[in-house]
This record gives sequence, structure tokens and C-alpha cells, in this order.
Amino acid sequence: MAAYVYILEVRGGGYYVGSTPDLDRGIAQHHLGIGSKWTASRRPVRVVYTQEFPSLREAFEAERQLKGWRREKKAALIRGDWDALPDLARSYLSLSILRGPQDGLREPQDGI
Repeated sequence: MAAYVYILEVRGGGYYVGSTPDLDRGIAQHHLGIGSKWTASRRPVRVVYTQEFPSLREAFEAERQLKGWRREKKAALIRGDWDALPDLARSYLSLSILRGPQDGLREPQDGI
């Protein structure tokens, strides 16, 4: 049975990621304010991305992955900017590696 992952843009510009076996029904629920408490308080919602998967399990796994992405990476996916996706993942990793003691982290000490 096919299923879908989707991204909604909500009032204020935030993104909501969800998955459903019935895309039309799921989106209609968000429009009515019954799809999720978070989107209900941020209506209107606008569908900005959908993708079909062979099973609900795969759609749910994609949802979990997308929920872990930063806003910039989700925006690149929505735009269809496939070339930017690896760079956005790397830039986040690079920033976290480059952070040093100036950000409140201790430098490693011998014996620790």
C-alpha cells in the first residue's frame, strides 16, 4: 500500500513534516485544524512538498529523517535543489567540528 511524506508551510513560515497513507485526507485534516495541535494553531497551512513511498513504514522513516533536518536543508529539498543538500549537511557538520573553546567547550586535556 502506497504512503506519502509531506511538508507543510505554516503561518509564520515554519515547516511541519508528516506521513500518511491517504494524502488528500491527511492534508484536509490539517486545513480543518484537526491534523495536529501544532499546525492547528498555525493555520493556514500550505503543502510545499510531497513524495510517494511503497509503504507506510518507508514514508514514516522518511518523515523521521526529514524532521531531523535543519530548516535550510528542508528548504533546499522543497526547491528541488538536490546539489545543495550534501553541502548543507556538511556545512552543519563543519560548523560543529570547528566550534572550539570560545563557544564554551573545553579543550581536550591529556589523561582525560
